[in-house]
Amino acid sequence: MSLTLYFHPLSGFCQKTLVALYENDTPFTPQLVNFGDPTERADFLKLWPIGKFPLLRDDSNGRLVPETSLIIEYLALHYPGPAALLPENPVAALEVRRLDRLLDLYVAIPMQKIVLDRLRPEGGHDPIGVAEARARLASAYAVLEAELGDRHWLAGDAFTMADCSAAPALFYAERCLSFQSGYPRLAAYFERLRTRPSYARALAEAEPYFQFFPRNHGDAGLSR
Repeated sequence: MSLTLYFHPLSGFCQKTLVALYENDTPFTPQLVNFGDPTERADFLKLWPIGKFPLLRDDSNGRLVPETSLIIEYLALHYPGPAALLPENPVAALEVRRLDRLLDLYVAIPMQKIVLDRLRPEGGHDPIGVAEARARLASAYAVLEAELGDRHWLAGDAFTMADCSAAPALFYAERCLSFQSGYPRLAAYFERLRTRPSYARALAEAEPYFQFFPRNHGDAGLSR
């Protein structure tokens, strides 16, 4: 098996890549990286000094591919499957990339800001930054609500890279700022994502690690 994915099941960005792999039943070797283990962390940094996962290693082509969207596009080029997660039509593909960037930059990144702030020690929190991140999430929810319209998936009838991005980003963002009551289209869309077999599988694999997700005061924690 030429493909190896370095990842952690709890990471939303890793889940995004897993969804793409599972959509096409792409064979790969999963390599879980525990950054809490000094040896595993050091070994991964030797491989990829930037220290971010997921990271795809392709032994057949002698390539290391970082970053979720690049990994998904690399798979589409070199290991295509029945699910075309990026359309062949360049105009349609650009639209999928636009929506993918919207999810990564304006949902996943602000969500991470809020979650990481929960890990800061007492006296080290950034309430202004968290408030800005929550405002960014609210703006993104409004944009997504309008974008969805009557679409089944984010870019239309077909499940694409944008949906791979949306599933984990929205799952974790909901734990930071709920969209359930104020954004009915977004809530219904997320339910379709949550029950998509590829994401349901990634979510089930992450479930044993939910205990490590930093909770806000009064939170019940993660659940599917």
